[in-house]
Formats: sequence, C-alpha cells, structure tokens
Amino acid sequence: MAADIIVVTGAYGRKQVADAGGQQAFIPVIAKAGADGVEIRRELFTDSPRRQLPALATAIRNHSLTAFYSVPDPLFSANGVINPQLPHFFEEAEQLGATLIKFSRGCACGEISAEKLAEHLAASPVPVTLENDQTPGGTITAMEQLMARYGQLPQIAGMTFDTGNWCWLGESPLEACQRLSRYVSYIHLKVATRGQSSLHATPPALSGGDWQHWLAALPDTVPRGIEFPLVGDDLLAVTRQYVSLLRDH
Repeated sequence: MAADIIVVTGAYGRKQVADAGGQQAFIPVIAKAGADGVEIRRELFTDSPRRQLPALATAIRNHSLTAFYSVPDPLFSANGVINPQLPHFFEEAEQLGATLIKFSRGCACGEISAEKLAEHLAASPVPVTLENDQTPGGTITAMEQLMARYGQLPQIAGMTFDTGNWCWLGESPLEACQRLSRYVSYIHLKVATRGQSSLHATPPALSGGDWQHWLAALPDTVPRGIEFPLVGDDLLAVTRQYVSLLRDH
C-alpha cells in the first residue's frame, strides 16, 4: 500500500496563511495538487478554533481530504504532569473530523504510569501520535524511552518522526531512523540547512540528498507530511511538484 501524502498548512508560512484569511484558503490547493490529506495547525488560528473548525471541516470533507490535527502543546506539561488541556484538544479534533491528533513529548513524565496516561487518553476520539521536537524532550534517547514506556497503549498510534528536528539537537537523522523506525506512524519531512547564524527548514533536493536515505530507513506505508516551506508564484504547481516527489520515493 502506497503512503498517503499529507500537506501541513504551516508549510505555506504563518504570514501567508494569515494574509489568505486562514488555513481554509489552502484546502483547494492541497486537493488539486493531488495530496491525500491536510494537517491543520492549531497555532495558525487567528480566532478561537471553535469558531473556525466547522467551516474548515466542511471544506476538507468536500475536497475528499483526510484531516490531521496538530496541537503545539506537549503531552506532558512543565511540571511533569499530563497536560490538563487534553479534553479540550480532543473535542477540537472531533469537531475537525480529524483522524489523528499530534502532540510533542514535552517535559519529563516522571512516575506517570502507562495506566494513568491511558485513562487521560481514553477520551480522545482519534489516535494520538507523539512528535520529536527541538527541545531536550525530543532527543533520540528521550523518544526511545517514551515509546518503550507508552507506545503499546492502544490510544497511541505511534510516533511522528520529524526528519529535520534532530539537527537542531545535534543528532543524526539516520541514526534516529535506525533506532526509532519501529515506532513511526507518521513522517514529517523537512531538511535542516545552516544559514549564517542558525538552522532553518528547507525543501528536499529534487534529485539525490540524504532525505531519500531517511525515507528508505523508515516504514514505507505510513503517511508522509510535507512540512518544509512551499513558496513561489504558483503555489499549486509547487505543491504538486513536491507531492509527486514524495509519492515517487
């Protein structure tokens, strides 16, 4: 079975999304580009998500796309407890008609048992996936420990593997693939390129590049998300180009 291709609305840039009137404006572009789904980013709402989700859900459904919901909050809060806002986020995911909800790991989970976490996740209407971010909680070892401890919970779909975030932590994306592949249920593809003073996300090379080795080392049937910048005068053509690239690899 071929992997679904998901376009992350954040790939178009926060300002561009705001200038276009919100994430809904990009749904037709994503559908016409041949993608299978869209990842809606909670941080890109300029108003209360509850006011925008119904229309967004209708647009996604009318364009026959799958919806993923990305929440910028971590699963575990700063004091090491389970995020108390989870029920609120779960309700939003249901309103969106999402088939997956994504969180980062967050801070140390302390002595939280798998049973206690399962109780908190039971209210989720969709599977939960956990992403490696650019904080100490997103290292290879931290994610390995997290998935070993909680990955067997039926509410957890697995790990969202962001290929670029390892570079912000000085870690090898290929090593991460080798150690974490068995947990991966969703891939965020981006390349990290160093500028004059810092790293920034860039698109993969159209031919060659380390990203092809990363994908080869990861499950080939899980959804692949475009999270690198999509820019240009013709966003439909640019989006279609990269949707085809990821589908072919």
